[in-house]
Amino acid sequence: MKTTGVVRRIDDLGRIVIPKEMRRTLRIRDGESLEIFVEDEMIALKKYSSMSDLNDIANDLSNTINQTILKEVLITDRDKVISISGNLKSQYLGKNISKFLEQKLNNREVIIEKGIKEVEFIDGNKLKCSYTITPILTNGDVIGAVVIFSLKESITDTEVKMASLTSNFLAKHIEQ
Repeated sequence: MKTTGVVRRIDDLGRIVIPKEMRRTLRIRDGESLEIFVEDEMIALKKYSSMSDLNDIANDLSNTINQTILKEVLITDRDKVISISGNLKSQYLGKNISKFLEQKLNNREVIIEKGIKEVEFIDGNKLKCSYTITPILTNGDVIGAVVIFSLKESITDTEVKMASLTSNFLAKHIEQ
């Protein structure tokens, strides 16, 4: 673990301020949860993602859907790709989502692009594809997205419904 050189005092209530630049770099938003780890004399903070508990289910879902409808399936939390089916796995898995996708999540929009258009799902990686994006909502909060896309053919109503079904399924698993 590397040092940042930043030193902060703990106030009378036991609070510590994480510098704004660090929060921006790590994409920590106001109100988000952090997970606390302790090892020996060290305290580590990590952004908490309720979606990370569903990695195995998300992988099984994305692979099964891909084998069924022959389209790529991408599942994200608020920051990173947690599952992707098909040939792009090594390029996408664990990568930060793009500002475009983050904006669509913030707007809680279901997006359907039936034509082949250039789009950026992860930072710095543009694709030409048709796609649908469905946010994953639990308790009124957006916690991720299901993206189904095709590099060759148009997205159909079946893929749009499949993305919605997958989003609802994952949301129900998190709420339990």
